Amino acid sequence: MKKPIKLNDADRQLLARVSAAAFANPFGPEREALDRAIAGVAGPIDRDALYDRAIDRAEQTLQRLAAAGPVDPRRYQAEDRELLRNVCLFDVYHRFRSPFDTFIREQVAAGDTPCKAAFAGEILRQLAQLGFAPEEALRYFAIFYQMRRAFYFIETTLNGRSPSMNGLRLQLWNSIFTSDIHRYETLLWDRMEDFSTLLLGETGTGKGAAAAAIGRSGYIPFDERKGCFSESFTRNFIPLNLSQYPEALIESELFGHRKGAFTGAIADHAGVFSRCTPHGSIFLDEIGDLSVPVQIKLLQVLQERSFSPVGSHDRQRFHGRVIAATHRPLDSMRQSGQFRDDFYYRLCSDVIAVPTLRQRLREEPGELAELVRGILRRMLGDDKLGAFVCAVLSRSVPADYPWPGNVRELEQAVRRILVTGDFRGEAPRQATDARQQLQEAIEAGTIGARELQSGYCQLLYRRYGTLEEVARRTGLDRRTVKKCVEAASQG
Repeated sequence: MKKPIKLNDADRQLLARVSAAAFANPFGPEREALDRAIAGVAGPIDRDALYDRAIDRAEQTLQRLAAAGPVDPRRYQAEDRELLRNVCLFDVYHRFRSPFDTFIREQVAAGDTPCKAAFAGEILRQLAQLGFAPEEALRYFAIFYQMRRAFYFIETTLNGRSPSMNGLRLQLWNSIFTSDIHRYETLLWDRMEDFSTLLLGETGTGKGAAAAAIGRSGYIPFDERKGCFSESFTRNFIPLNLSQYPEALIESELFGHRKGAFTGAIADHAGVFSRCTPHGSIFLDEIGDLSVPVQIKLLQVLQERSFSPVGSHDRQRFHGRVIAATHRPLDSMRQSGQFRDDFYYRLCSDVIAVPTLRQRLREEPGELAELVRGILRRMLGDDKLGAFVCAVLSRSVPADYPWPGNVRELEQAVRRILVTGDFRGEAPRQATDARQQLQEAIEAGTIGARELQSGYCQLLYRRYGTLEEVARRTGLDRRTVKKCVEAASQG
């Protein structure tokens, strides 16, 4: 029996850093510090260039060790074995970055039908040569794919280098893999359905893009017999904007219904909980718009992981993960009883605040040009008109323009400039919605009892969608409620 190989101190120190980098958040300062130490770079350098240098240095070190024989962790002494194992995983993952990225783009184009992963056999063969058992190799291959998807979607769909955006990317990665990816890959990779994510932020900040980055990056097992992953990540993410549906249809959209369950139910309908795959995610946008009765029913589903379609007593199992978002002030809504505490605590395994465009531009004014170029690339396939659009913005709106519509407003500004050559922004608004107008009138003492009643009824009607529910909450009869709502609308 050959004597186990022992690393020298210099190699052990370098590979210990590589091993730590393998488990570090790629969007965090710890990974950048490790990459600098691995690559031996102290001065200013582009982040991507630093990343590549560190990967190259790790690969060169393994190649040098391979000159004395195959770098198989089993050939090394016990204190170096785990270190080499982590470094080899790091090396295999990064050598296949390009095939993974190509495969991700192919899957986006193919849609819900899983694509063949032609490079899978080579990765599994290399992992087997490193001593990984077949089942273990399959799991690592699936985690490699998950990591690459997470990096791809977080990096490509969330532009901007302001500190707040860097922090957002870091938080999204942690929401997918937790703050300790080593713990994730040993204990949690198949248990993330128990962890919900709540995204908070103003309308138009990009909560949907953040949710999609999480939802498209879940763990998907590889089916070696078929040569493809068991599901397409495009099918794994199901968004539902709750504000689009009246109160009477919300439960049907969430849980589905049986034919004849209510007037107009002419066929069975599968809700999002039924359509969610075992490794999928549901994105419940505008969760703050849910009425308290629906919050209670949804809370029960999230706790019990089972539900019944409307009009049925059959129980169905929900296996996926829940991502929720709202632009509403949940703290004040919880204090007023509009949003239940127990429902909030079921959703808040991870709470992420998506920054406003105002904040991002205060931190990094140059981010506006980067965002414009990204918008143009998505719209036109290139950013040749970036300088033109930025010049129009520079002369059309003040530097401190607040961008009340956030990134969504900026996207429309780019379109308007391409069409008209001009953009003037929005004039400052004294009252942003009916609630604020009502509150300001109350504080100023300029509203009468009749207008107060009408305004309050209108707010309730906008939230709950039915005159009956407003009547129940106010103690007024339905006809009075209807008159109040109509009067407020006309006013």
